Amino acid sequence: QVQLVESGGGLVQAGGSLRLSCGASGSIFRINHMRWHRQAPGKQRELVAGLISDGSTYYADSVKGRFTISRDNAKNTVYLQMNSLKPEDTAVYYCSVDSSSSRYSPSLRTWGQGTQVTVSS
Repeated sequence: QVQLVESGGGLVQAGGSLRLSCGASGSIFRINHMRWHRQAPGKQRELVAGLISDGSTYYADSVKGRFTISRDNAKNTVYLQMNSLKPEDTAVYYCSVDSSSSRYSPSLRTWGQGTQVTVSS
C-alpha cells in the first residue's frame, strides 16, 4: 500500500508563488508516473502537470510557462512550483502517483488528500 502526503497550499495574492509537495511512502518498488491535478468549485477535476519515469514532463496549456513539476527521487517526492498565480488557479490540488510494489507487479494509482490553493485578486 502507498500513502501520499501533500503540503504547501495556502492563500496568495495574484502574481505570487507557491510550491506544493507530495511525498510517497509505503510499498514502492518503482514510481512510473507522477501527476498534479486540480478541481475548482463546480468544475471537473483537471490534469495540471505530469512527470514520467524517464524524466519527461507535460503541462496543461493554462499553466505552461508558469508551473514546473519536478521530483526528488531519493525522497519519492513530487513538487509543483507555481509562479505568476492567477485567481483562476484557485482550486484544490491533488497529486497522484502510479507505482509498482515489485518488478512484476502492475502499476497502481494512489491519490493524495488534496491541498487548497486560493489566489486573491
